[in-house]
Amino acid sequence: MENKEENKNQTPPKMARLAWPKAKYGVYLAIVIIFLVLLVLYKDLIL
Repeated sequence: MENKEENKNQTPPKMARLAWPKAKYGVYLAIVIIFLVLLVLYKDLIL
């Protein structure tokens, strides 16, 4: 019974080998992508 509870919270073996980036880098990337898209869409108003 205890083995099932222990295995429940473990990362799957295939996912454990990947180098996951920190969450803050994902937030930074999202902000940069949004900024670039808005810049392309509204470049006529800005320039």
